[in-house]
Amino acid sequence: MATTDPRESDEHVPEIPPPDAGGWIERACQFLCNAALLAMVVIIGAEALARSTAGIALELADELGGYLLVAITFLSLPVCQSTRAFHQLDLLQHRLTLRARRISTVIFDLLALAFSAVVLWQLSRMEWLSWITGDVTPTEWQTPLWIPRLVMPLGMAALCATLLKKLVVDFRRVDETSKARAR
Repeated sequence: MATTDPRESDEHVPEIPPPDAGGWIERACQFLCNAALLAMVVIIGAEALARSTAGIALELADELGGYLLVAITFLSLPVCQSTRAFHQLDLLQHRLTLRARRISTVIFDLLALAFSAVVLWQLSRMEWLSWITGDVTPTEWQTPLWIPRLVMPLGMAALCATLLKKLVVDFRRVDETSKARAR
């Protein structure tokens, strides 16, 4: 009688759902990231052209480039979450049963949502303080800081919404596994 390795059963096959293109939030964030990246290319190209041809520096290139980089960083978070672009630790996951993997995914989602909510709260506080104090950048433009900082809480709020959606899906998957086991 041949024995089979329990890791070869269906419960131990790595479960990797296909990447999700995301909902309207993720698509909007991806569009804004693409637009910011294109704007950075244009601004940096204009700066390089102005320096090489006319020998002048565009003062806005550094400041605007920095703002766009922050925007890309925060607005890309929900896109990365929905397309599974973040690093994952599969060493332990592959050794778990299907149900245990799904439960660990829910636990990770809950922790990620909790930490993201704390970061969102702190970024919102910082944004509010920037607004009420009227802080400006120490540059010629004297940009009100609430303007470039606004993308940080918006990106984190979008990440929290994406994590909530993922959490609902993952809860349903745990429930499906439990119902299948009961049969």
